[in-house]
Amino acid sequence: MLNEQQVRELLGALEDPFLHRSLTETNGITSVKIKEEKNHVSVKLAIAKTNTPEQMQLQMKVVEILKGAGADSVGIRFEELAPEALSQFRGQATSAEAQDLLSPLNKVEFISIASGKGGVGKSTVSVNLAVALARLGKKVGLIDADIYGFSVPDMMGIDQSPVVRGNTIIPVERFGVKVISMGFFVEDNMPVVWRGPMLGKVLDQFFRDVEWGDLDYLLLDLPPGTGDVALDIHQMLPASKEIVITTPHPTAAFVAARAGAMALQTDHEVLGVVENMAWFESKDGTKEYLFGQGGGPKLAEELQAPLLGQIPLGQPDWNEVDFAPSVYAADHPTGKIYEEIAQQILKQFAQK
Repeated sequence: MLNEQQVRELLGALEDPFLHRSLTETNGITSVKIKEEKNHVSVKLAIAKTNTPEQMQLQMKVVEILKGAGADSVGIRFEELAPEALSQFRGQATSAEAQDLLSPLNKVEFISIASGKGGVGKSTVSVNLAVALARLGKKVGLIDADIYGFSVPDMMGIDQSPVVRGNTIIPVERFGVKVISMGFFVEDNMPVVWRGPMLGKVLDQFFRDVEWGDLDYLLLDLPPGTGDVALDIHQMLPASKEIVITTPHPTAAFVAARAGAMALQTDHEVLGVVENMAWFESKDGTKEYLFGQGGGPKLAEELQAPLLGQIPLGQPDWNEVDFAPSVYAADHPTGKIYEEIAQQILKQFAQK
């Protein structure tokens, strides 16, 4: 019959599938219990990321090793390593591990921009927040993950395509933001009619096959709602902070709450709420609340997250020479609001 020390020695040589360090090095064997009368071994293991195919492969190895050593039955429970435990390994990451965006060892901070429904200006907010963070000196990437409704390249006035070198895609850079989008790979604005599994492969390519370089923040413009693509992204990411976009209308805020709830259910933190189209300001300074009032504050209260900002209805100043129809200049009143939101976001990350 196996004893606890033997179990720890047998399993200690196995590697955490994401950290590529032995379970002994990570202190990943958190509990060993043995029922001698049933010859049953029960273990609890802590790894960098749970509920993945890699976890399943590790589980099969554990069962194989322990049964091969004489156990009649094996029970396994997994939990995630504590953030402070992960942080010590980030400093030891190899260059390959640090470049893998989906590795827990990567230091990039993910910010997902979500909404409950379409038409609330989620992509406009994504683009302008990315640009505002870049203006504040941060290294920023932006994934247009709204596969069916891609719009980021047009919004930013990007008229070139990514360069492909071997199996690596070089993202297009504009306004200091590195951008990748399904729109770069679709001819003549044709609709995307793929089903879920194919879209999942594209998203995986956006994370793994794009040469992002050294990033501080990677923003993801998610599809509206809580469908398959949004769920896949939540499950792919090691960790993500989410910003939920709504308009002032009560129904929009009610629907947006679902997107926030989805983030919480997949263990992602809601960073805050942005209320878009909050009012229209006429030339004499009068504010017209075209879509009502109160949706943003109400949603923030429901999600127990801060209201990061309220953005008025309007459009940027643009011209044919430097065409970017959705990007506000730094000195535009709305551009200044985006900078204030970006500063709030940076402050939150600095406090963590």
